[in-house]
Amino acid sequence: MDLKLTTSRVGGAAVLTAAGEIDVFTAKALEEGLDELLDAGPGLVVVDLSGVSFLDSTGLGVLVRALKRAGQSGGSLRAVVVGDRIRRIFEITGLDAALPLFDTVAAALAG
Repeated sequence: MDLKLTTSRVGGAAVLTAAGEIDVFTAKALEEGLDELLDAGPGLVVVDLSGVSFLDSTGLGVLVRALKRAGQSGGSLRAVVVGDRIRRIFEITGLDAALPLFDTVAAALAG
């Protein structure tokens, strides 16, 4: 399955919405999308993963690098994760302790 990415602005925050599978074949597109938003300067970036059906370690690596980069520039990264299967990946790896997870984009924006 392919990965579809869309970006939008909500107030001063950027939202990257992903739908499909994030794996070794599609993670580069996610990385490029996040880089583009992070290049725009510090601020809040929300990654909406509610439409993601599969996430592997390559995708997690992209998120970790984006989280680190956002923090270094004075910004922040938050994620929207609704599926138990995807949320469990964050919990097993401990990434949920570093990357705030929310149930909706509105909740992530409110922080």
